[in-house]
Amino acid sequence: MDEITKIETIDQYDQLFGLETLHPLVNVVEFAKSTRTVEYIRMNIGFYCLFLKEANCGDLRYGRKYYDYQEGTVVCMAPGQVTGVDKRNTTTPRTNSIGILFHPDLIRGTSLGQTIKNYTFFSYEVNEALHLSDQEKEIVTDCIHKIKLELEHPIDKHSKQLIVRNIELLLDYCVRFYERQFITRNEVNKQIIERFDKILDNHFETKPAQTFDILSNETYAGLLHLSSEYFNDLLKYETGKSFKEYVQFKRFEKAKEWLTNTDKPLSQITQELGFQNPQYFSRLFKKITGCSPNDFRMPN
Repeated sequence: MDEITKIETIDQYDQLFGLETLHPLVNVVEFAKSTRTVEYIRMNIGFYCLFLKEANCGDLRYGRKYYDYQEGTVVCMAPGQVTGVDKRNTTTPRTNSIGILFHPDLIRGTSLGQTIKNYTFFSYEVNEALHLSDQEKEIVTDCIHKIKLELEHPIDKHSKQLIVRNIELLLDYCVRFYERQFITRNEVNKQIIERFDKILDNHFETKPAQTFDILSNETYAGLLHLSSEYFNDLLKYETGKSFKEYVQFKRFEKAKEWLTNTDKPLSQITQELGFQNPQYFSRLFKKITGCSPNDFRMPN
């Protein structure tokens, strides 16, 4: 098994790659200025990272998977994730890639510290990375450049606030660009939803009712070869519903189907779809559809 090196501070990371540390809690890294070559390493990092890859420069290892970078790709990582670099089988030149590293302590007590969990792309898998247009790449580069300029400015009472605000601006742009990427992958996303619908339909038809309350986003995302965060964001974008909301919606769609096309009694439908009792199911059904299950079943 490969050894994993814990990299808890930004200075440790900078020393590893031969980069200058401009601030103990935040740094802009430019790998073209690296004075050390790292052929292979796996790291458990203790801070947030956002990298913009400017060239194909070998394989990044993320968890147990490899990802071959292409030009104009943004990859983000959160504290506690395992990542690494493997250049043992490549002869590519030094990369011009850049990135920003920031420690959780930098944003503690700030608005970004309160909202960082909303930037779910920090937990995406590498195959769910953000691929930028030339214009988007220019915006990301400009944001990172502004953070670097602020780091090079003499520290004053405004420094932390301006650095954090610029990081937040960069992350907000990434949110916008990911939404654009969801649009451009619309057909692929619809195919994923269709596959998920088939899995759910099979679950409703074949699995014990008591399993409905423990349907797991992580489990189904894994079946679809996606990270749970990316899958939940994809569902929200395509359907307007979170994973739990979508599963609940599909349960009632299945209930409508059975009420219309089968002679199953209400008690059986309630039991097979995992609701507490017919009374509870009927209240929810009426709240959602505007009529009771029995009225829904009655022919017009």
